[in-house]
Amino acid sequence: MKAKHLGEFDSVDAFVRHKLDVFRATDHSMGALFEMMYSERGNIMIERTDGYAIEKRTYAQCRQDAIDLSERLHACLNGVARNAIVGLCMDNSAEWIALFWAILRSGFRPLLMNIRLDDGVLNEILETYDVACVISDGRTFAVRTLRFGELTAQAGEPFDPQFADEVLLMTSGTSEHVKLCAYTGEQFFRQIENSAEIIRVSKRMQEHYEGELKHLTFLPFYHIFGLTAVYVWFAFFSRTFVLLKDFSPNTLLNTVRKHKVTHIFAIPLLWERIYETATAEIEKRGEKTAKKFDKGMRIMDRIGDVPLLGNLFSKLAFREVREGIFGESPRFCISGGSRISPEALRFFNHIGYRLANGYGMSEIGIVSVELSDSRKKLCDGAVGKPISGMECRVGDDGELEVRGASMASAIYLDGKRHAYDGSWFSTHDLARIEDGRLFILGRADDLIVCENGENLNPDQVECRIRLSNHRPICLLTANGEPTLVVELSEYANAATANAIRDQAREQLKNLRLDGSVRRIVLTKTPLMSGQEFKVSRARVRRALETGAIVPYTFDAAGTESEDAALVARVTKHFADALRRDPASIEPNAHFFYDLGGTSLDYFAMISAIQGEFNVGFPTDAGGSLSTVNEFCRFIREQG
Repeated sequence: MKAKHLGEFDSVDAFVRHKLDVFRATDHSMGALFEMMYSERGNIMIERTDGYAIEKRTYAQCRQDAIDLSERLHACLNGVARNAIVGLCMDNSAEWIALFWAILRSGFRPLLMNIRLDDGVLNEILETYDVACVISDGRTFAVRTLRFGELTAQAGEPFDPQFADEVLLMTSGTSEHVKLCAYTGEQFFRQIENSAEIIRVSKRMQEHYEGELKHLTFLPFYHIFGLTAVYVWFAFFSRTFVLLKDFSPNTLLNTVRKHKVTHIFAIPLLWERIYETATAEIEKRGEKTAKKFDKGMRIMDRIGDVPLLGNLFSKLAFREVREGIFGESPRFCISGGSRISPEALRFFNHIGYRLANGYGMSEIGIVSVELSDSRKKLCDGAVGKPISGMECRVGDDGELEVRGASMASAIYLDGKRHAYDGSWFSTHDLARIEDGRLFILGRADDLIVCENGENLNPDQVECRIRLSNHRPICLLTANGEPTLVVELSEYANAATANAIRDQAREQLKNLRLDGSVRRIVLTKTPLMSGQEFKVSRARVRRALETGAIVPYTFDAAGTESEDAALVARVTKHFADALRRDPASIEPNAHFFYDLGGTSLDYFAMISAIQGEFNVGFPTDAGGSLSTVNEFCRFIREQG
């Protein structure tokens, strides 16, 4: 089906060229970008659902929201100097987008606040950079804070909008020191030029489904990937954004299917979890099903790069697998932010979803994405060739250096501004370049120096260690000793912990690393803090060395208390589903025969337990898991 919403143009290529030519003739300011963003006013910009009906908002409606908010914000901040910094502390929403433009249109520089950083870190940043005000949807800070609802008052006299021309982003919370990265309209123009080149090179990037191109807003807009690769790239070409109600697995999968999402850009953690859940489900369906799936994957290894044959086989052989994940609508997916395993890349590309690896940083913007149509190349871990205007080289120390016109115009660190002068920027990422394609090998400062003097790259080791229920792990040097830290589930008992420790030892031995990594720490302390997207080795190292990470101890009394806590939690879920007093439910009482539960009650309980403990249940769970004790045993076995 032909792509819709292209105005007077009959092809995506013609539409893209026209849009870019118009923008190229402007002054490349944020004000010009605003008008370009909202020029196709009849197109649908936002789709969201409350679980039932789908609400749609056009670009015209969203543009008016931004204009109205800018007038209200101007009235609220009357007297604040132009070009002052105003923080924006909210998660992805239509309101976030409107406020982003309202701040700029009011003459202030938006600081896109990383909501996953704690209040102490954020308050220090706000005070260091003399932030005039923060607009939030709930949190309160040491500087003046306006709740979003407080901007609904009547505006004062209309004002003449004078756009500020700088946007400030925070670096990831996994960094030792948070930096502010400044981007002007000129840098966004260069990034849009790069996206137009990507569309020309990769026809899959511009593909629609049933005439529509819809992007899932999974990545936060305050992050460089979410701001640029999701919002700026696709809003400039007036495509549709689908908002998530929450980030639960069920919401994610149901939203993609219900809205027929075509583009999903996400972090490796999401892709890895979907891959692990899907393969676990395949295994639960029995040996025959698992062997059939493995055979199909091996066939794709051989014929995947024969375009017609590979695509046809994938479409037919893995239809049921796709139906259990996103359905048929996704056309282009990107993983970025950290390393993704080759197994996950192979899984998604073989079953029919094009999943590419990408690379970028807050300081340098989007650098590359793998655009090859070859499944072999998509699965080898490369992040592609540098996009137009970006140059990459690997120094003598193996670290990647980058320069280009779309990089941040300035970096703010410890209160000081450092303007970018066009020189090579050291990313501190280890890399190699083969045939112009870039491979990211890990962080230079994460390298582990072993006793024999050999350097060990933890990124390359972690992706090869697969423990029961895929527990989070972190390989690092703590107190001078190479250490593997493994997170246990809250209700793991001594038997489960022993089994996971034995697995870790065996896999390190198979990788011939048992002589290098001599310490394994099991812990129930979460390795990811708050809403982090990836494990921060620097933070885990500090937590381990200061005792904030508590090693698991194989204490019999402790095991009994852990079992009691787990039984209490599962009993509560039984009671909620059956609308009974928890005290009336015996640990060995059968959900159906003894307690009178129905199938609807059971499935509601399964969903609640799965949400709390993050475990998947077999399709025949009703036959094998019917008592509190049976559920507890199953949860413990998952680690």
